[in-house]
Amino acid sequence: IEVTNCSQHDKVPKIVTELLSSWSTKECYEHISPVSIPSQEKIIEIVEQTRRILFPGFFSHTKLHASNLGYYIGKKTTDLYDKVSEQITMAIRHDCRRNDRPCTNCEEQSHRIALAFIESLPRVAAILATDIRAALRGDPATKSPDEVIFCYPGLLTTFIFRLAHELYLLKVPIIPRIMTEYAHSQTGIDIHPGASIGPEFFIDHGTGVVIGETTIIGKNVRIYQGVTLGALSLPRDAGEKMRNKKRHPTIEDNVIIYANTTILGGETIIGEGSIIGGNIWLTESVATGTKVLLKRPELIYSNSK
Repeated sequence: IEVTNCSQHDKVPKIVTELLSSWSTKECYEHISPVSIPSQEKIIEIVEQTRRILFPGFFSHTKLHASNLGYYIGKKTTDLYDKVSEQITMAIRHDCRRNDRPCTNCEEQSHRIALAFIESLPRVAAILATDIRAALRGDPATKSPDEVIFCYPGLLTTFIFRLAHELYLLKVPIIPRIMTEYAHSQTGIDIHPGASIGPEFFIDHGTGVVIGETTIIGKNVRIYQGVTLGALSLPRDAGEKMRNKKRHPTIEDNVIIYANTTILGGETIIGEGSIIGGNIWLTESVATGTKVLLKRPELIYSNSK
């Protein structure tokens, strides 16, 4: 690098010293350790590889036909098992190091969890098929399952959520959140991997949807863009006080929630078959089969002429 008379290179060592000092006080965060941390890039690769397995032929780099499908799925699934177990090992080791926990035979544990994750894939594929059919039933703008699989951000996010949820149930640290935050960055839909979501789930349009960790959603639920299923206002020390408590609503079967509606609170239950209109704010339960609509606002028209 050419150093000119204008160069300020001589000031950099002082800044480096300040950075090192900030990390040594432990007031800032770092990961300086022989223990490997999970790779965000590799976890995204796991998501993409699982998508190629669960939707064969849609996202594959190889032409698939009946004669090579078994070989292709077998190879990809075996490779996925290796990738998943490697990242889970790193996640467990990092979690133990971060929280000063003793060694927990992380490699043996990781291979057991990775197998359980792989075993869940046929069930996940079956649930995703119901989600696709729900999109086809609920959206007259789509003409085929191909369009839903290729194009719908709601399905992409639901697919990633369902993978992350399996790992969340298996108590894998950090990886489920990396997965769902990847989905969030791609689609603008934020679903915590701890949420419980039944089959036939359809998010239409999707941007701005937020679904919190302890949300419970039944089967055949449809929600639109901007919907928040969140918690009521929390105290400053909520991280410790409210952890492991139900903070988010329950949405029972066959409910529709229209755009930009906010439903808050762990005790709030939206009864089966209810329809919640757009721009509603709810912090209390709704009985089975209820329609909740906002009174039409008074519109004011002005004409400069």
